[in-house]
This record gives sequence, C-alpha cells and structure tokens, in this order.
Amino acid sequence: MTNGRIWCVVKPTVGLPLFLGSVAAISLIVHFSILSNVEWFAAFMGG
Repeated sequence: MTNGRIWCVVKPTVGLPLFLGSVAAISLIVHFSILSNVEWFAAFMGG
C-alpha cells in the first residue's frame, strides 16, 4: 500500500480521528454556507 507509510510518521490513534474530524468539520461548513446563502431555507425553517 503506497499510502501506508503515513502511519510511520503519525500514529493511527491520532491521525484517524483528526482526519475524520476535519472531514466532518469541512462538511458542516460547506452545508452551513450553502444553506445560509439560499433564499428558500429561511422560509422553510420559518414554516
């Protein structure tokens, strides 16, 4: 495995949660920015 050498530098117990946390944070930021910039979302949440 070519990318397996990264675990020689970073422990998997540190790297995997950091990687998954950053993916989740980026996903939340992207979704929030999209939903805050569309006009129908505020009307939908307001009822």
